[in-house]
Amino acid sequence: MRVLLVGAGGVGGAITRIAARRPFFEAMVVADYDPDRAEAAVAALGGDARFTAEQVDAGDEAAVARLLQWHRCDVLLNATDPRFVMPLFRAARAAGATYLDMAMSLSRPHAERPYEECGVKLGDEQFTQAADWEREGLLALVGMGVEPGLSDVFARYAADELFDEIEEIGIRDGANLTVDGYDFAPSFSIWTTIEECLNPPVVYERGKGWFTTEPFSEPEVFDFPEGIGPVECVNVEHEEVLLVPRWVDARRVTFKYGLGREFVETLKTLHLLGLDRTDPVAVPGPDGPVKVSPRDVVAACLPDPAGLGERMHGKTCAGTWVRGVKDGEPREVYLYHVVDNQWSMAEYGSQAVVWQTAINPVVALELLATGAWSGAGVLGPEAFPARPFLDLLTDYGSPWGMREQ
Repeated sequence: MRVLLVGAGGVGGAITRIAARRPFFEAMVVADYDPDRAEAAVAALGGDARFTAEQVDAGDEAAVARLLQWHRCDVLLNATDPRFVMPLFRAARAAGATYLDMAMSLSRPHAERPYEECGVKLGDEQFTQAADWEREGLLALVGMGVEPGLSDVFARYAADELFDEIEEIGIRDGANLTVDGYDFAPSFSIWTTIEECLNPPVVYERGKGWFTTEPFSEPEVFDFPEGIGPVECVNVEHEEVLLVPRWVDARRVTFKYGLGREFVETLKTLHLLGLDRTDPVAVPGPDGPVKVSPRDVVAACLPDPAGLGERMHGKTCAGTWVRGVKDGEPREVYLYHVVDNQWSMAEYGSQAVVWQTAINPVVALELLATGAWSGAGVLGPEAFPARPFLDLLTDYGSPWGMREQ
């Protein structure tokens, strides 16, 4: 297997460190718009000859396709933010390569009823091309991070091995992470966080399909394992709600994120001030007006999440809560994966949130390389057997857990 990794930021850098310990691939080309960042990611691996650095604009489909062909890469792994999903998705197909991402194509709210009806849903642009990918015998594995990704694998595992009937699947994400020296320092891309938290959340119900609610709706307190404890969680737009019902039969599917009251209020303020907007606005510059995206300004003013590891303390938990029936009896479980920041920093030099995201596409790549997973079309993690993934995740030294509720 020869892999083109596009994006050498926090998650991309963690991917290289995880992959460097595994023998399943022949080469990994690490490409970024910033050539210094790509070079630094490769240099950190201590001379592993399988890794090389390149410069590429993720929005330039032709350039990405040429890079795939030049290095004879058969897989494109997208570690950029969601704005670049579609150009990279199209570039992979043009080059005849397998495609993996950790977040799907962007949504657009319903023009008239944004908090009741879906407009363009997450992943819609990709799924409209599913028949073309399948006809050409190509695979696009979408949403293969931690959430979405591992959370979807948990949903498939629950359906296959733990339940006869599923009433509800709810992704629940929480942490007790703190960052020294900062009152507000998101542990993941603020661009992506704003996108998923301020868009109308999507809920799925059998018989009704997908619909939307107000941001931060239906608050609940969820008790997270391994010492994290109770965290208030709210509805947030996320890919699992769009993926799980395509392959897993459940009456209801939700995603709730443990943001914390202060984080929610900060996001509401950004929205109130229009600082969540992505359309450029004109601002004065030394040589005249300059057009900039308000959201890009917010991101530039905050610390890079990848560089916060030394200041971070605590654990992060990603998991899937499932309620249903097994052998005629009600059952409720929480399948989860916890990463301690102190461990991930000591073991890999990556902070917990980006490391937890990065390990899952590497596990998926290995399953594709060995043939344990295979397919064609645009497929989510639920389309593949869960047990090989969970076993290999444990083999990577990062076990998962299950709690009967």
